[in-house]
Amino acid sequence: MIIQVLGSGCPTCKKLFETVKKVQSELKIDAELDYITDVAKMIEMGVMTSPVLAIDGKPVLTGGGHSEEEIKNALVKNLPQKPKNTGGCLCGGDC
Repeated sequence: MIIQVLGSGCPTCKKLFETVKKVQSELKIDAELDYITDVAKMIEMGVMTSPVLAIDGKPVLTGGGHSEEEIKNALVKNLPQKPKNTGGCLCGGDC
């Protein structure tokens, strides 16, 4: 999984990157974190507002001014779901 913060390099973009880095550490999210200042990448994603928070190339949050809680929610909501390990039993992985 790759988490990306895309922007022009402005203070708002840098703040989002630093907040995402903090949240990633707090939530112990095992993912690569990239900071991309190539505006063409945002256009490729179809986004015209910066900064952009993306997971695996999919925008999940755009624009500035988001709280740390909003960023946490966006990351958690959009993380890939791991399949439950049923271990061969019928409990659905809850044992």
